[in-house]
Amino acid sequence: MPTRAVFLDLVPLDQHDLDLNPLEQAFDQLVCHQQTLPEQVVERLKGAQVAIVNKVKLTDRVLDACPDLKLILVAATGLNNVDLAAARRHGIAVYNCQGYGTASVAQHTLMLLLALATRLPDYRAAVRNGRWALTPHFCLLDFPIVELEGKTLGILGLGTLGGAVKRLAEAFGMRVLVGQLPGRPAGDDRLPLAELLPQVDALTLHCPLTEDTRHLIGAAELALLKPGAFLINTARGGLVDEQALADALREGRLGGAATDVLSEEPPVHGNPLLEPDVPRLIVTPHSAWGSREARQRIVSQLAENARAFQAGEALRRVD
Repeated sequence: MPTRAVFLDLVPLDQHDLDLNPLEQAFDQLVCHQQTLPEQVVERLKGAQVAIVNKVKLTDRVLDACPDLKLILVAATGLNNVDLAAARRHGIAVYNCQGYGTASVAQHTLMLLLALATRLPDYRAAVRNGRWALTPHFCLLDFPIVELEGKTLGILGLGTLGGAVKRLAEAFGMRVLVGQLPGRPAGDDRLPLAELLPQVDALTLHCPLTEDTRHLIGAAELALLKPGAFLINTARGGLVDEQALADALREGRLGGAATDVLSEEPPVHGNPLLEPDVPRLIVTPHSAWGSREARQRIVSQLAENARAFQAGEALRRVD
């Protein structure tokens, strides 16, 4: 039987810079929609055997209304937009993408750390507003610069991504310590938070958001960090108590913070970290993963997952 696949939300995966040919070749017919509203999902999936989604929600109601559906391909790692129990009841296989953004997120993490350590936003602003031109000296050194070499980086979440960040940090001459995550088995090379935090000059988060890790870094944890320490979050916004972080930055208790993630994305209801008076803070719009190379890997993995399903293989099958 011919296979019809429908990609419900091609944006933001493809910014008109990707080769979709591998995905097109995996099906007899591929229909791509830039965006799909909730009320359009069932109609667009009518007669399709394969649904491809990034963030569009596939609920029990949707799956019940799509009896031809046999396969869901998620163009991301997270599965919170798919009702897995409902998919199981309807006999629909679910595959996701994994590890596609490791290099992209790792370099973004180091970019944020370097920007904080070198005070890049402050020096860029000083040049743009004419402050450098007013100094009587050849250089402007109004903002203290920190060398990474010899400093200690703490990592929470030493999976594939955390490991990539560890290697990059060590290339800069940093010492790396790894923290113990709640609900995970203890290890000799994992330090409890209360022991890790006072030792690090910078802390970077690469762990999943679970009930155990929600607000993993709150007011008490921020108080344990050294004065002048940096905090980097390229994992999930909910890992950090955002109000507590904003307060700590306002009070000058940290050297700075940078985050690529917020607890609500996009932040349509505002966020404590987006208030204009929060100093020493860099916020990027969940863009760390989005290199062209990483997005092209997603296309390749979607095609691989489709072929794996057709061959009865479990490559990246999650349910």
